[in-house]
Amino acid sequence: MRLRMAAAWVVVSVVMLPAAARAQTSLSAFGALPADHLSSLGESGVPFDFGGGVAFEVVPGVQLLGEFGRLSNVMPPFIDAGLAFTRIDLKASAFYGEGGVRLLPAPRSAVTPYVEATAGVAHLDIGANGLGSTTDALVRAALNLVDTRDPLIGAGGGILVQTGPLRVDVGYRYKRIMANSAVTSLLSVGQQLQSHQIRFGVGVRF
Repeated sequence: MRLRMAAAWVVVSVVMLPAAARAQTSLSAFGALPADHLSSLGESGVPFDFGGGVAFEVVPGVQLLGEFGRLSNVMPPFIDAGLAFTRIDLKASAFYGEGGVRLLPAPRSAVTPYVEATAGVAHLDIGANGLGSTTDALVRAALNLVDTRDPLIGAGGGILVQTGPLRVDVGYRYKRIMANSAVTSLLSVGQQLQSHQIRFGVGVRF
């Protein structure tokens, strides 16, 4: 009798555990192609973004996430097109960190769609080539002397495939750097410093 009561108590305890106690945490790494700069393939190498992140389940279907990474090129595409007829190559990459919220309608399913929204800070790394080695170095140094940290916002969605501890993420991300410094405003020329990513990621959950 006592054994049955103990077994019943264990079952009830597991069922009644708070959601936070059974919450899942996941770590992931990703690579991405910036869709708005794919036209530069073959000219200056393959543009490639990368990074990693962590996600913590608050309640089933709602995750808090943190992410860091590198955007290979956030220049407005028309600037690249305009400079294609010159020897000058002006690039602006960015390292960023951000946090946000992800919503999953079927968090326990093997396959589930998701959407997310994020905000953070980006630090621009500006480079110039084609002006001569000395001039290129001076221009890069001058541009990067100015504080180029700016607010960053993001949004995206995709599909998560989950099997055991493994998670595979295929999706889209939009990152936009909000012009907040003189250098950022100059580079944007009235346009947005942004990236549209086609992303593939792999992670583990525990």
